[in-house]
This record gives sequence, C-alpha cells and structure tokens, in this order.
Amino acid sequence: MPRLSLVLALALSACVTAQPTPPASEAQPTPPAMEQEPASPASVTVDRDDASPRNVVLMIADGFGPASATLGAAAKGAPLALDGVLVGSVETSATDSRVTDSAAGATAYSCGLKTYNGAIAVDADGRPCQTVLEAAEAAGLATGLGATSRITHATPAAFASHVVSRAQEAEIARQLAASGVEVLFGGGTQFVTDSLTAAMAADGWAVALDRAGYDRLDRVPAAAVLAPSHLAYEIDRDTTDQPSLAEMATKALDLLAASADGRENGFFLMVEGSRIDHAGHANDPAAHLGDILAYDAAVAAVLEWAARDGNTLVVSTADHETGGMTLGRDGIYAWDPAPLLAATASFEAMTAALQAGGDPATVVREGLALDALPDGAEEAIRGAIASGDPYALGPVVRDLISEPAGIGWTTGGHTAVDVGLYAAGPGAERFAGRHTNDAVGRLLFEALGLDR
Repeated sequence: MPRLSLVLALALSACVTAQPTPPASEAQPTPPAMEQEPASPASVTVDRDDASPRNVVLMIADGFGPASATLGAAAKGAPLALDGVLVGSVETSATDSRVTDSAAGATAYSCGLKTYNGAIAVDADGRPCQTVLEAAEAAGLATGLGATSRITHATPAAFASHVVSRAQEAEIARQLAASGVEVLFGGGTQFVTDSLTAAMAADGWAVALDRAGYDRLDRVPAAAVLAPSHLAYEIDRDTTDQPSLAEMATKALDLLAASADGRENGFFLMVEGSRIDHAGHANDPAAHLGDILAYDAAVAAVLEWAARDGNTLVVSTADHETGGMTLGRDGIYAWDPAPLLAATASFEAMTAALQAGGDPATVVREGLALDALPDGAEEAIRGAIASGDPYALGPVVRDLISEPAGIGWTTGGHTAVDVGLYAAGPGAERFAGRHTNDAVGRLLFEALGLDR
C-alpha cells in the first residue's frame, strides 16, 4: 500500500522536520555566502583562577520547556536530576524573530552572540564567529560533541562548523571531520558518508558505524555515527542496537578525560538530547516524555561523574521550547501521565509499521496501548488516510493519546517561552538568575578562562 504509507508518513513526520517560516515582516535577508573556509581560531591562553572549572560539560535539551520539566517529574514520580541544580532561566530570541530555531539558539550558546534563524556559527551578517569549542581546542583542551540527532544537525553543528544555512549538512559534515574535535557521537550517515568516514579513518580516527564498533571505541579521535538519520526515540530504541544518551555521555567523558589533551588541559563537551524537540514538533507526548526521562538519566550520570571528578562544571539548558505543550486542557482541572507511560511506540514508529503494511487501526491501537479504540476513532483514522491530505492523520493520533492524558498543544513549531537554566560544580554561581541565551554563551567562555 505505497500511497497509504506515504500519506501516513507525511502526516506523522512532516512537522518533525519542517521549520516554521517567519512572517515576511520578520524574515532575515539572505546573508552572503562564505567565500572561503573559516580561519582556524588563533591560539588563545587560558586564564583560570582557583575557583574555575578544569572541564565544562554543556547539556542541551532541545525543545524542553517548563511544562516538559513538570511532565518528566510527574511521570518519574520523583524530582528530576535537573531539579536539584536549577539556578535560573534563559530568554531565547534570535535577531530576526522572538521565536528562535535551533541553529540560532545553539549559535547563541556556542559563540556568545545572537544571530538569525538558520545560522550555524555565523553572525547576523553571515560572518563566522569563533565558538567556545574552537577556543577550547586552540587552548589545548580536548573537545567532544554528542547528540541523538544527526551529528550534522543544527545544535551540534553550531559548535564546530560555520555555514550560512543549517540545510548545508554535507558541508557541515566535512567541517566537523576537519574540526579537530576528539569525540563525535550521533546519527547521520546520510551526510557523514562512506567516503568521509574512510578519510577520517585514514587520518587516524577510530570510526564506529554500529553498536559493536561503538562498544570497542577506546581512544580519540573517536566518531560513532550510528544511524542513517537521527537515532531512535527512547520509546522505540533497541538497546542492543543503539546506546542511550547517558551511555554516550559517560563514554565521551571517559574518552576525553583519558586523552592526552584532556589530562593536560581539561576538556569541553556538548551533549544534546535532540529528539525531545522532534516529538514536540510531532505533538507526540509519549515520545516527548520518553526522551525527557532519557535526557534526565544522562544528566544524572554526568552529575555523578562530575562529582567524582571535582573539577567539572555541568550546565544544562534548552535552545527553545517546542509544541506549546500544556498540562491541563478544555477547562478540565486534571491531567495524568499514565497514558503516556503505557504507550509502546512513537508516531514515527507507527509510520514505519504502516509502511511495512500494517493495518492502520491496529497499528495505532497497539502503539498507544489501547484495549480498544474509542467510538468513531477507527473511522477517523481510515478517513484521514483516505482523504489524501498528508496532514489529516497526525491530529487524530495526537488527540487519541493527548486528550486522555489531559495534555494540549498550541503549535507544531517552537515557542518563545523562557527555558530553564541548570548548573552544578565549580563556577555554577555565575549562571544564577535570568539571562539571554547569548549571555549564557559568554559565561561558558568565561568559565573556561577563554577569550571570545
């Protein structure tokens, strides 16, 4: 049933990958294309005092807003690891819109400046800006990037590449491979191609393209590119096939700390829980929750590692909120995460099951762990598919799980609400209070004693 499968795939996945287009009044003029490779950052000196951290770990929960934190703690039945290190909040706007995208948001953190939506480590005029990772490399620190998205996706890209548009992922892959970063973990073999990984291996990289290869990584530079596109949602993840975010984070920490540069000068590591955002775009609350809890487990593991080390600052925040999720809807003073905890598949996995020939009503019922579909739901599912409208089925499936949980959604895009700011370790006090996202970026440079 190729037509039916394509319709469902578009219905359930279109909002995951689409980026909202700013109104014409807010649109940024196309910036100039870069004519040459960005210059390598000049060698910098590290100016640290006794209270400064030796290592900094920046953790980014893409698309994680205040409601996401409440949802995670309620579903966990206990405070999140994040809750114990909450120190402030972050205002997230870009230069061309009060609602940022991940590219501009990540660039604010990486370069300490605001820029236009879509920009990867370039300023509002399209000029490359030095990132905190590049400054760390120039100062002799070890560096790493890990994400559950493609490693060429906007957030990791903004720390070690420079392009005027986030869509230039093949060029981002080339720049990442040449960046000097010691650890790269994520997905994205569609852009990190065989020819590029072969060149990396010839240049001394240990390269893993599957779980077995990842488990064998024991030296740097190390790259693990473990899926054609993004890694699986936590709700769908095969634990024998892909590591968790917590596993990737702790492996990256161990590799960086054991490396020559890490032992000598310390390290900088960015870890992103990318797919919290994708589930928000899809208005998929069960997948959103699963990746929130997986991210929090990674935060707990990193905080434990840092506490043992004693010289590591851990900072966690988000680039923006996604989905406008509300806990409580339709004037009813109640909500319950139980239906989300019972679900067994993301909307994305249901799409794959349909593409494999599954019966639509059965796929949806089993994925949402429903004993039976509510009255009229099967007809709505089949009618949405039969309509030929690629967006018709998404709201049907969304409401079948969101309404029983008392969860509402205001958008399939991002919102401008402030996001949480969390910090622990030497220098954490610098991050207390409300900051703009670019100010947080500048604080990261300061924490490591690096000049911008």
